[in-house]
Amino acid sequence: IRCQKPEMESGVRRHKVSPVGRSVETVVREGKAAILFPSANEVFYNPVQEFNRDLTCAVITEFARDVLAQRGVKVVVPGEKERVVVSLSEEASEADAPAEEGEKMKNGAEEPAVTARVGEKCERGLRVLEGLAASGLRSVRFALEVPGLQSVTANDFSANAAGLIARNAQYNGVGHLLRASCRDASMLMYEMRAKKERYDVIDLDPYGSPACFLDAAVQAVSEGGLLCVTCTDMAVMAGNSGETCYSKYGSVSIKAKYCHEMALRIILHSLDQRAGVYQRYIQPLLCVSVDFYIRIFVRVFTGQATVKNSASMKYSAATGPPVGPDCDHCGQRHQLGGPLWAEPIHNLPFVQKVLSAVSGNPSRFGTSKRIEGVLSMVTEELEDVPLYYAVDSLSSTIHCNTPPLLQFRSALLHAGHRVSLSHACKNGIKTDAPPAAIWDVMRCWEKANPVKREKLSQTSPAFKILSTEPR
Repeated sequence: IRCQKPEMESGVRRHKVSPVGRSVETVVREGKAAILFPSANEVFYNPVQEFNRDLTCAVITEFARDVLAQRGVKVVVPGEKERVVVSLSEEASEADAPAEEGEKMKNGAEEPAVTARVGEKCERGLRVLEGLAASGLRSVRFALEVPGLQSVTANDFSANAAGLIARNAQYNGVGHLLRASCRDASMLMYEMRAKKERYDVIDLDPYGSPACFLDAAVQAVSEGGLLCVTCTDMAVMAGNSGETCYSKYGSVSIKAKYCHEMALRIILHSLDQRAGVYQRYIQPLLCVSVDFYIRIFVRVFTGQATVKNSASMKYSAATGPPVGPDCDHCGQRHQLGGPLWAEPIHNLPFVQKVLSAVSGNPSRFGTSKRIEGVLSMVTEELEDVPLYYAVDSLSSTIHCNTPPLLQFRSALLHAGHRVSLSHACKNGIKTDAPPAAIWDVMRCWEKANPVKREKLSQTSPAFKILSTEPR
């Protein structure tokens, strides 16, 4: 995918430079980085994914803050205010104070012995691998914007790309942190499987499916390390080719309105399955569907007992299916999809930390407002309710006009059910209401906004659903 509209994301500016004796080059500025590109456009760049890169920097920063605190390292982010505790008699109140070097905590506690700042090498810091780096933009931004890094390896199989990565590292003054690599990404990760060689953070952002890299990635990430994966093959994961999805991810996708969250749960299931082969398991931190791709952030741990729990909390054969061949409501045949990750796809305390950091330092990223909006919606989602209904799809099924989203939510809430919106679909409704309750609401709406029953085929889902009185 090559984006032809670089103006879609703010903060991306292009201008030409013409050094004597060299061909004309393009300089792309994003975040703190300035990246050189050949005029022939030999290396891939997608400005629409600025949001992806901003969000990744924010997530890795909070991950580094949590992990490095256990190593006695305090991370400092430019423009960020730190929260300090001031003791007032028996109560503790929080105040904001600028993050100044050498400043002591107000309650008398000493700060950690080591302070990590952006652009500086931290010996106790994180080791980061970007497996498919292209121009190295993402890795350069890590080096310039994420504190607490020991090293960043920017790898690409293309020799031209690897050469450009090295040039961009020097151009941005991060050669002491960033190392260019020209290797097959899977082989590089396989070679780093030893416990002392593993990376703390692995970022995979391929041009299509990441399926061929997942097996190596779950082995090469450290204990409790962070794995960041992008999938852009949404046609496959959204149900256009269920058999291809099964061959790549071990799950059958279904073409439905909830396909974007289903895609998130498919890739999580695939990761969990591959990790389980090596007695490892995943814990999702944040998983989002944005624009034309999905992005997941998971931590990887080792534990045989937890791995066994992936299938069921009791070690016996599962029972089912819990439904017959036909739907009780519309009379149509059921479609079979999955298997899927059924657990929560976000770690809400972690998401709150990222959201708080971004909203408290809005000038840090060009897409801060959008990050705030997406993460705010994520924090409000029902975490124990997989997938969602689309109100316009429900209306289309019975051939009536669409009820206002607020009114539909209110009907379910008044019936005693929990309801939330979904970040993956603007018309999506997540609820613990059973299908019978959903269709009862739609039947009541149809009574106030009747359809022409005489035009409905007696074998249609609409006729079957509307023939039943709401209970």
